[in-house]
Amino acid sequence: QVQLVESGGGLVQPGGSLRISCAASGSISSSYAMAWFRQAPGKGREFVGYINWWGGSRTYTDSVKGRFTISRDNAKSTIYLQMNSLKSEDTAVYYCAASPTSLDRDADARSPTKYMYWGQGTQVTVSS
Repeated sequence: QVQLVESGGGLVQPGGSLRISCAASGSISSSYAMAWFRQAPGKGREFVGYINWWGGSRTYTDSVKGRFTISRDNAKSTIYLQMNSLKSEDTAVYYCAASPTSLDRDADARSPTKYMYWGQGTQVTVSS
């Protein structure tokens, strides 16, 4: 079994920055592909970004390109989401997800159904 625990969420002003983390434990290896999704109130779960097992392949949803950066530290079994120039529309619960197989097709990387394990989420609120 794999456990994912997100942390680092909070309240930040528009234009500010925040870094959230996702620590993995249990039967997980560094070969897992990882991703961030988010869900705003009254909306469905939205893909944010994906990173393959060694960090050489990353993809983002258009609305966060140039502002968000996903990274991973396999030695710590942790992935990060650095969020800069935050906007009110970034307000959501952010979830990390893990897949035991690489999701090289863009459509697969963006699909929540392709991920086997999920964290409990961390709230990010962008407001003045």
